[in-house]
Amino acid sequence: MPPAFPLSSQLAVNVLDPHSLLASFGVLGVAAVLFAETGLLIGFFLPGDSLLFTAGLLSSGGDHGGLRLPLAPLLVAAAVGALAGAQVGYLLGRKGGGALLDRSHSKRLHEGARRAEELLGRYGYGKAVVLARFVPVVRTVLNPMAGALRVPLRTFTLWQAVGGVVWTVGLTLAGYALGSSVPNVDHYLLPLVALIVVVSLLPLAAELYRSRRAARAHKATEVRG
Repeated sequence: MPPAFPLSSQLAVNVLDPHSLLASFGVLGVAAVLFAETGLLIGFFLPGDSLLFTAGLLSSGGDHGGLRLPLAPLLVAAAVGALAGAQVGYLLGRKGGGALLDRSHSKRLHEGARRAEELLGRYGYGKAVVLARFVPVVRTVLNPMAGALRVPLRTFTLWQAVGGVVWTVGLTLAGYALGSSVPNVDHYLLPLVALIVVVSLLPLAAELYRSRRAARAHKATEVRG
């Protein structure tokens, strides 16, 4: 059973800090954050990757500041939050179309939407939905974009479930394995979380680089022509 945390710690929670979220809300916080990050456009800034990795580490046993999460409920909560969030995002996009994005003034969110549309066009529905799980911001906007672009419901549901389970279970177990094999790993928690954030941004950075390189090549071709 997840530990009960005092109301004062819940009110002082830092939503950008995985350890603060976990200390305040436990496994239920994992489900809520992943639901918001993958289902609601306002959740694009939430720390999904680092939250999963940190939660896995804190479920590995040992003394992590008095905080330990049960692994089995954690895996279930993470998968349920991610899968339910993606499905809700898809349905919102199918109902509201592009109006959801039009209301946002976030350049980062609109850039993510463009990347999501490119993924769908380049890789096809199934592969794009799975890959998007591992790219911050894109995993937030691809689900409503898939709904707005009328990706078949059965196809989307199948592949978002595959991607969601692989993403949540994979990152959680990676943190669990590290916490189980490295003594006093909590002493290195901040650098590890920073590394996870950087690694999670690499696919997006690679896509940006390829896109800009292709744009420069296209422009050079037009100039020569």
